[in-house]
Amino acid sequence: MNNNLNIFKDLPSSYWIESTKKTNYHTLDKDINVDIAIVGGGMAGILCGYQLQEEGYNIAILEAGNIVESTTARTTAKLTSQHGLIYDKIKNTMGDALAKQYAEANETAIHEIKRIADENNIDCDYSTQQSYIYTKEEKYKKKIEDEVNVVNSLGIKAKLIDKIPFPIKIKSAMVFENQAQFHPRKFLLALAEKLVNKGVSIYENTRAIQLNTENDKYIINTSQDKKVTADKVIIASHYPFYNKKGLYFSRIYVQRSYVLAIKTKEKFPGGMYINAEDPPRSLRAQPTKDGELILVVGENHKTGQSEDTNKHYEALFDFAKDIFTVEDVPYRWSTEDCMTLDGVPYVGKFNPDTPNIYIATGFGKWGMTNSMVSSMILRDLIVGKESPWQDVYDPSRKTIAASIKKFAAENINVGGQLISGKLSKPSKDTDVKQGQAKMLEIDGERTGAFRDDDGKLHLVNTTCTHAGCELNWNSAERSWDCPCHASRFTYKGDILKGPATKPLSFDRNVNILKKLFTKDF
Repeated sequence: MNNNLNIFKDLPSSYWIESTKKTNYHTLDKDINVDIAIVGGGMAGILCGYQLQEEGYNIAILEAGNIVESTTARTTAKLTSQHGLIYDKIKNTMGDALAKQYAEANETAIHEIKRIADENNIDCDYSTQQSYIYTKEEKYKKKIEDEVNVVNSLGIKAKLIDKIPFPIKIKSAMVFENQAQFHPRKFLLALAEKLVNKGVSIYENTRAIQLNTENDKYIINTSQDKKVTADKVIIASHYPFYNKKGLYFSRIYVQRSYVLAIKTKEKFPGGMYINAEDPPRSLRAQPTKDGELILVVGENHKTGQSEDTNKHYEALFDFAKDIFTVEDVPYRWSTEDCMTLDGVPYVGKFNPDTPNIYIATGFGKWGMTNSMVSSMILRDLIVGKESPWQDVYDPSRKTIAASIKKFAAENINVGGQLISGKLSKPSKDTDVKQGQAKMLEIDGERTGAFRDDDGKLHLVNTTCTHAGCELNWNSAERSWDCPCHASRFTYKGDILKGPATKPLSFDRNVNILKKLFTKDF
């Protein structure tokens, strides 16, 4: 790694967040009744609100933190139907008709976002780009050739090429025409303001923690002990907070990936790029008032299952400096993506037995177009129409059975993490230095200890409040992350990410703590 550039000089921060104003919508402070309650104020939730307010519904959007600050604000923000080498896979497992649905849905989403931005006079840095997949390995040449043939048969304009405008020796590549990129928060925050002006209620810092039925209505209990009564509910909270039916916890797994936003001596040649092989690498540029940023993306692993998360930023930096003369790294961030068993999102009725609960989740790493698609599918289903794309996205689709091996592998992984976490040995050394975290045993219980930059010690119970798995320390983000279902907590124990709905508790014998940490008590 180049020691002249310290990419760890500050804690991670997202360019999308830093370049836009923070929101300040009200927290729910009373019981309310609405036609539709949307749980989740990310891209999918805001777009669902936009689509459905035009149908005349009384709508409330509930967000656990601030809107458009979670996964949506930590994206690469590509608007593309090129979702890796997915179309040949869908064709082989689901058939031509469903592959065509997926292609048409995501191509439509690109243009629908542009239409909405233009119609509402939203400047969101939208620009048309070509989107490339390339490979440096011989074994992917045939896969890329097959993909080009399939996508052309589905109506997407793509072609096979043998070079890209970077000093990377490739074996083959394909390019999709008329794709796009944008600034997601500029688009969505402006849209949210327009929604409020049209009567949609947005509540921030209002976490949905429970969902029940009562007299053919749905009751959402929130973290403020207030209730939302609704005729219909859309769960767009990334990982579903409600799991009584549908078994989504066993059909979704969560991957973490990383982004460096760099400044370089060289000008970016245009386009959006991703490789076909592992480790994944993605590139695209973003214009800013301070000049061009290049987003370098990749380094996938399951959330909570990396020994040192800082190493992933280092790997991206090493990749970047092989291509560019890197002058600065002003931003870096990471995100979690919900992955489905077959690679296609779950969008539609939550379960056949819950006709008025809907879900949009499992976007993989392609949440920008899939969020738009979700809003259109759910609008059609709620108003009683058939969506032209509902079958391929159906959460209860029979084709999921073809992914039984993936289902078994992911659930074995969760079980293994649960057991190994309980059996792992905490440290006996209670000396915790500034900026350091340790897993300790205190009063017979596993305890997470972190000392902040001011020297203050923070102790938490590291058993996840969702399903009881043992949390692991995330050194890059300074958080406690769950390796089973990807809940995340601050070093103080507050919830950063669900599906957990309760913060970490801490109940230890004060006399023992005084003995172990004399200077802190």
